[in-house]
Amino acid sequence: MTIAYLNGEFLPLEEARISPMDRGFLFGDGIYEVIPAYGGKMVGFRPHISRMRDGLDAIEIKFGWSDEQWRDLCTALLEKNGNGNLGIYLHVTRGADSKRHHAYPEGVEPTLFGYAFEIPAPPIPDREHIKPYTCSTGRDMRWDRCNIKSISLLGNVMHYQQGHSKGDAEILLYNENNELTECGACNAYVVNDGVVSTPPLDHQILPGITRHLLLSVLRADGSIPVEERVIKMDEVWDADEIWISSSSKEVVPVVRLDGKPVGDGNPGPVWEKAAKLYSAGKYDF
Repeated sequence: MTIAYLNGEFLPLEEARISPMDRGFLFGDGIYEVIPAYGGKMVGFRPHISRMRDGLDAIEIKFGWSDEQWRDLCTALLEKNGNGNLGIYLHVTRGADSKRHHAYPEGVEPTLFGYAFEIPAPPIPDREHIKPYTCSTGRDMRWDRCNIKSISLLGNVMHYQQGHSKGDAEILLYNENNELTECGACNAYVVNDGVVSTPPLDHQILPGITRHLLLSVLRADGSIPVEERVIKMDEVWDADEIWISSSSKEVVPVVRLDGKPVGDGNPGPVWEKAAKLYSAGKYDF
C-alpha cells in the first residue's frame, strides 16, 4: 500500500482526500514535480525543487519551504514506500476557497500532496539492451507558457494521445514557424554530423531536468558537441539520430518518425556514448 503525504499527514494513498473546492481540481491551479529515485538515491533533487519554486513564483502561490524541508519530505516518502526504484510526485495547488471565482483568492492555504510510485530500473545505456521509441509529429497547439510545469496538462495529454493513437510512444511538436519545440511529455534532440542540437529554452518549452543534467554532463565531458538553437522540422526529418528525454525515461533514442526510419533505423552511436555519460553522471546534481 502506497503511503502518501497530504497537508502535514502521512496516510495510505487510498485515504487521501481533498475538497472539491480546491483550485487544483477546479482550475488546474497548481504546480507539480516528479523526482526519480533509485535505491533511495534521488536524481536531480536540487534542480527539480528549484524549478518547482520558479513555477510557484510564476503563478504567485506563496509556499516558503526550504530545500531541507523538501528533502525531508522526499526522503520520508522514499523510506515509507520501501526505498526501491520510485518516482516522487509533488503537487502544490493554491488551495480550497469557499467559492469558485477566477481571481486568485486571499487568505487561502496551499494544498501540498505527495506520493511515491514504482518506476522501472534505469535503462541499460547501450544499443543492445535499450528499447527504442517510435514517434509521430504534430503542430504544437498548447498555451504560450509551456515553461511553467503546471498541473493543467490537457494540451499535453491531447498531443500525447495523438501519438499513442497511432501506436507511437511520443509526438514531436512544432510551432507555426515549422520549428521543433518539444514532445507531449519530453524534451527533444537531433544529431547531425556528430553534433547534438536541442531547442533553446523559452516560453514554448519546459526546462526539463533530465535535459539540464544531460547537457551539463555532455559539456563537462567535452567529447560530444552540444548546441541549443532553433531547429527547423526539415532538419528533424533528415536527422542522423533523434532522442527524447524525461525524468522517467532518461535519454531514449527514436528509431522511426512518422513511419519512416531515423538514420539507419537503429539506436545511434552518439546516443549510446551520451547515454553512458549521463548514466555515470546523473547523481552528481
